Amino acid sequence: MKTTKRLDLAIQKLYTAFHNNTLNPECCKQCAVGNILDHTDAWKHLSDNHGSTTLNYIGMVNQKFGKTFNGYSPLELLHIEAQFLKACGYQLPLHHNNKKPKNPTDKEVLFLGLSAVVQFLCKLDNMPDVMDCNQLFQFQPQIKTSKALMLS
Repeated sequence: MKTTKRLDLAIQKLYTAFHNNTLNPECCKQCAVGNILDHTDAWKHLSDNHGSTTLNYIGMVNQKFGKTFNGYSPLELLHIEAQFLKACGYQLPLHHNNKKPKNPTDKEVLFLGLSAVVQFLCKLDNMPDVMDCNQLFQFQPQIKTSKALMLS
């Protein structure tokens, strides 16, 4: 399947971060967006709170001027990070009183976050979800009624 360059690069960086243990939801340089942006934290100045999807003044100016960061607009970056944090089990925006996972760097927690991010990245580029193994096996799950489930 042919994908966009920004999607390929983002998935490569997230894959590498996951396997090199350089993925941390609570660090602006090691979160999903921090990794996509080559371990920089400049993106955190686009909103006032980590996990927020609301652009601040700096974010709005960059958005209106069409600025992109490794191919992603400021608003796209905020939504990517929000998807990651929510799927990892955080209540947004990040705050010490809000709900968060017991072990944020647990591989299972991070995998849930990455799966949500990859699905979202694919949606941004109008691509099928590359994490959807139904397509890999050419399988379409059938909805069974509760009566049919009881008989099997």
